[in-house]
Amino acid sequence: MNARTFGPIPGSTILTGITGRKAIVMAANVRIATVAEGIFKAAKDTDSAVFMELARSESDLSGGYTGMTPQVFSEKMHAAAAAVGCDIWALHADHISIKKGDAAEIEGTKELIDAQVKAGYTSFAIDASHLFNFQGKNVREELAENIAITSDLARYIRQKMNGKEFGLEVEVGEIGRKDTGGLILTRPEEAVGFIKALNENDVYPHVIAIANGSSHGHAYDANGNVVEQLSIDINRTKEIAQALRDNHLPVGIAQHGITGTPRDLINLHFPKGDIIKGNVGTFWQDVAFGILKIYEPSLYKNIVDWTLEKYRPANPGKKDSQIFDGNCKNAIKVFYKEIYAVDEETSTAMQAMAYAESLVFFRAFGSYGTASAIRKSLN
Repeated sequence: MNARTFGPIPGSTILTGITGRKAIVMAANVRIATVAEGIFKAAKDTDSAVFMELARSESDLSGGYTGMTPQVFSEKMHAAAAAVGCDIWALHADHISIKKGDAAEIEGTKELIDAQVKAGYTSFAIDASHLFNFQGKNVREELAENIAITSDLARYIRQKMNGKEFGLEVEVGEIGRKDTGGLILTRPEEAVGFIKALNENDVYPHVIAIANGSSHGHAYDANGNVVEQLSIDINRTKEIAQALRDNHLPVGIAQHGITGTPRDLINLHFPKGDIIKGNVGTFWQDVAFGILKIYEPSLYKNIVDWTLEKYRPANPGKKDSQIFDGNCKNAIKVFYKEIYAVDEETSTAMQAMAYAESLVFFRAFGSYGTASAIRKSLN
């Protein structure tokens, strides 16, 4: 069926299909859907598997800050995959975040999941990492609420998928969380304890997102300039992967916050095979805005002006460039019609740039050839 329709396959098929390979599957947060065709074409040309995803903040029942509901995002990704004939991809619900854990939030989360399932999503990431008990006397007590809510929502997804296979990602450490000493890192015993507890609840994730020094979006220096992100703790990541293996837990690591990480570092030093899913989000937004800046300068200026007018008062002392960089994502929904009404020349340039950059990511991730390996597992 997929060979004819080029629709998404289960995330579980992709994540288990690369077992044993020194490879990372790229997961692209496509906030401006125009770049998707370029990413899919690069995936096809390099024989790479790929995830296409948006987080709850980016795409919810009201469109999030991208203006795309789950149904709209699904339709756009289906169309882009079919346009280039890409067949090994998953449609992933990134960061289904739960921040309070009360009954109303859980109910709203299940309504979002209902919409994602109806839209044909084939993979889901439950993120209850914000619910951490700092007064807990041990790992189980610290993670108790995260364990309970993740288990409940995972079982709900399984029920709604009604026998269909799907990928499952969970999160044990809130990405980018800091204390007075800096970024808080996940400990191996936290990851192991979390997965063991979920297994006891009949929940078996394929990947786990950890806090290993990354942060979402860009990194900045003291003057507000964008700098390379070099904070990912490779040794801690390896320690967690080894601890999971030592406890016979077949769970890979999902690396979040890759934007800004030098791709030569990813290529040479990331523990591929330990990390099996790599999220790239803000990067594709930068690609889209970079093209608009040259091809649609009037539209780009309107986006900049709106962003600075809205967010400058809340960011005293920051340079305009940092204010724009940190908040321009919120302009996507506001300028949705204009962004998707650009001429063919602009769209072509956006897709071409996304294509070229994707080639580099797929190479750095070691993902060339993963699609064929997964295809074999389907036969």
